[in-house]
Amino acid sequence: MTLSSGSYPLPFTLHPAALPVAPTTLAQAPIANDYRITALQPDFTGDLWVGSWAGLARINPETGRILQRVRMPSRTLEALAQDRVGRIWVGTYDGLVRVDPRTNVITAQNFTLPSNRVLSLLIDSRGFLWAGTDRGLVMISPDRGLLMTTVQDLPGVSANALALDGNNNLWVGTLDGLVQVNTASAFPIREVDDLPGGAVQSLTLGPRGNLWVGTASSLLVVDPVRAELVRSVGTMRGRSVQSVEFDRAGNVWVGTTSGLFKLKPDSGELLGQVPSLPSGEILALSPNTGNKIWAGTTEGLGWVSLTTGEGNPHWGLVSPTVVEALR
Repeated sequence: MTLSSGSYPLPFTLHPAALPVAPTTLAQAPIANDYRITALQPDFTGDLWVGSWAGLARINPETGRILQRVRMPSRTLEALAQDRVGRIWVGTYDGLVRVDPRTNVITAQNFTLPSNRVLSLLIDSRGFLWAGTDRGLVMISPDRGLLMTTVQDLPGVSANALALDGNNNLWVGTLDGLVQVNTASAFPIREVDDLPGGAVQSLTLGPRGNLWVGTASSLLVVDPVRAELVRSVGTMRGRSVQSVEFDRAGNVWVGTTSGLFKLKPDSGELLGQVPSLPSGEILALSPNTGNKIWAGTTEGLGWVSLTTGEGNPHWGLVSPTVVEALR
């Protein structure tokens, strides 16, 4: 494996401020023809950032009120992360963008990654930003604006999903499986390949220290210490898993191309499927946010009531088709 590493200046350029439009007006304004919600990021203030193919929005997750829309240089947003000082990083199909949440203004953007198509973002334990693209992985200093390390010859090529294990090692979900990367040296350590379903689509660390891996046909549990597949969750076999998250009670929420499911983590027992979301194709999840489970779908944003277990559309961030259907 060839590892390209070093420190390079990351050219950032200023971008105009957010749209100067009142939130009530924004909630009614048509935004785009594609309403897919691809990323959800709670911030330190309790607000929720919503990344979609119609742009970036900030909402109050308690009330659902749209607080701000930020005009993006790209309409195809794919990943969100918040750094240690609260800035929001946005991965798009046209590069990386940094937003100051105090002003809702884009303060920097760059186009010098291995590929401008950013698929995943993660802040590691030292505060560095890792950006996964369809042609490799980079580590960036959020404060200094330096691209510190580039790993272009990544096994499996595309860094689709990122997660840290209990020892702060970085795990990368690729087209071929999982790759463990040492965050200090940026060198790949181990691989877990031959996973059912092949390409990894989602990756998260469970409360007991295992990695939960979503592929095109499976939900898998991997032991990061032994770098071994522990089990395949039977109730999710044959389903394309695109997002996996845990709520405060330890339940697993699994977003697939055929619905949102709630499972017991130990047995994999199916506790329920959520009805009435904008679409059955779930792209992103944010549990424990505003006393709801927020779900990004291909037809817009929805939320799940923890009281009733039923889904609801967010009326300001949903396809007009859904609005018409539910009238």
